[in-house]
Amino acid sequence: MQIFPVGSRPNMRANADYFTGTVWQEPIIQTEAPARLHALTVHFEPGARTAWHTHPLGQTLHVTQGSGRVCLRGQAPKTINPGDTVWIPPGIEHWHGAGPETQMTHIAMQEMDDGSAATWLEHVSDADYDPA
Repeated sequence: MQIFPVGSRPNMRANADYFTGTVWQEPIIQTEAPARLHALTVHFEPGARTAWHTHPLGQTLHVTQGSGRVCLRGQAPKTINPGDTVWIPPGIEHWHGAGPETQMTHIAMQEMDDGSAATWLEHVSDADYDPA
């Protein structure tokens, strides 16, 4: 058993290669094999979002604060709010982040496959983020 006291692991600014805008990540857990869970709390400032990406074993998002968006490739973005839980199946291209005028925080849960939890693609264009 391990206990990780609050504040014992620093928050990290999200990598600009995979995110647009200001995004902070707070680790929850990254288990060792044979377990595969990787979970973190992600804080998005208004307009911030992930790049397009996929997960080899899928991803669950649980919104805890604010209002944001999630989008599957080829579809219009959908609004997500506190208490909403989103399941994205394995291999599906998607992005998620805050609304244009609102911050959003979610818990992101995904499993590692051969040491990887995500395959990152191109940044989300402004037109894909906020279609007219």
